[in-house]
Amino acid sequence: MSLSRLLAIVRKELIQIRRDRITLVLVIGIPVVELLLFGYALNAVTDHIATAVYDESRTSASRAFVAAFEHSTYFDVVDHVQTREEAMAAVDAGRARVAILVPPSFGDDVLGGRGATAQLIVDGSDPSVAQTALFSGGLVAQAQSGRVTVEALARTGSTRAPGGIELRPVVLYNPRMLSAQFMVPGLIGIILQMQAVLLTALGVVRERERGTLEQLIVSPVRPAELVLGKVLPNVALCLASTAMTLVMARVLFGVAVQGSVVELFLLTLPFLFGSLGIGLAISVVARTQAQALQMTMFTLLPSILLSGFLYARESMPWIFQGISAVIPMTYYLQILRGVIVKGVGVGVLWPQATALTAFAVVVLGVSVRRFRKTIE
Repeated sequence: MSLSRLLAIVRKELIQIRRDRITLVLVIGIPVVELLLFGYALNAVTDHIATAVYDESRTSASRAFVAAFEHSTYFDVVDHVQTREEAMAAVDAGRARVAILVPPSFGDDVLGGRGATAQLIVDGSDPSVAQTALFSGGLVAQAQSGRVTVEALARTGSTRAPGGIELRPVVLYNPRMLSAQFMVPGLIGIILQMQAVLLTALGVVRERERGTLEQLIVSPVRPAELVLGKVLPNVALCLASTAMTLVMARVLFGVAVQGSVVELFLLTLPFLFGSLGIGLAISVVARTQAQALQMTMFTLLPSILLSGFLYARESMPWIFQGISAVIPMTYYLQILRGVIVKGVGVGVLWPQATALTAFAVVVLGVSVRRFRKTIE
């Protein structure tokens, strides 16, 4: 073996790596992003659960009861609603994962030592959050009940223990808290994004590698026609794939669409066009299919880890919650779980649809403009 020839090959490879800056950035950037996400953003312990409160009692006893939940750090009261219907609507829309309903007689029952009751409405679409809410809510109510009992004994001087506080939980949407009801809708979104981005990015880069893209450029086809001609077939393929995965979810896992299938597909379109825009953006930068594949995986990583697909966003640090707010998958997962698991529709999910539409318009518009400049 010749050391000089070996060093020459090593030098040639180092030069090649230095020239291939896209791959170099991906090789360095992916481990850094993974370390930051897994080290700081992901937290298996669920806390700070968004909570809506409907307090009909409006007494010091009911306020102390609600405050006990807030002080536990497991519950963050995000809204004090005026009706039971508003509390249920907050849970339906995903603005709250839990609703605490305090009846009008709560304060009088506590003071009279008759035993007070309150209701805990839990969104069961995410079993891990629901289990945490049920367990921690029961502990908070038990501790507050003991405190109320001690205070009543000290106040009355009686030796007979008065009634405490009973928390009655109700789990909505997924009463059995099956993991498939949570995971399968999320997987549909992840699969759709990966397909849309890959189909567009790899399709364009493959034609560039083979030289057929240049043949299309010199043809009478206009740039806008070329872009639409490449995007529209991918839209049809992705929608067909979505329909197939919905059927498989029903047959294999028993996860049926509780809402309107038509509304689900209509709400899917803005997310799909946004994903196709990401694919076009990748095709402008990537020069090889390997680079396009690496960049696709790089864009998919935040969608998996920060969108709420695996871990509740409430348990993430505030900076990563802010980052997740600009990730389209965050809103599309809420749409999928809202329509499939909760059975809600556009009337509830219009904020998520608006966010996805705005993202699609911006990303697809910028990507098309950049793509046209590369082929003109």
